[in-house]
Amino acid sequence: MRDFAEVRGTGTVDAASAREGLAAFGVDDLGLDKVDRALLAALCQRFDGGPVGLSTLAISVSEPTETVEDVYEPFLIRQGLLMRTPRGRVATPAAWKRLGLDPPRATLPTPGLFD
Repeated sequence: MRDFAEVRGTGTVDAASAREGLAAFGVDDLGLDKVDRALLAALCQRFDGGPVGLSTLAISVSEPTETVEDVYEPFLIRQGLLMRTPRGRVATPAAWKRLGLDPPRATLPTPGLFD
């Protein structure tokens, strides 16, 4: 942000120059950048919210698996948009909402012997 404020602004990082800089770099109000949104979109739109394996998810957005796992996932997990499960990565309801999509209807469990 300092470089952005230096070149495009007054040289001082203030709230206005920070907002302008973040917008120029494609960072939204939640702190998601282009790759964060691409990961969530791939998870929700291509893989129906998951579960999907790390390698498959990384390939779908042309990022190395290590980068997805070490850089992007921790932030998305902290924001409550992604979960790691034993079967793979899963989008949370907040991820669907953030993308403006309706989550798929949860399948109802099959009635058992005592239902």
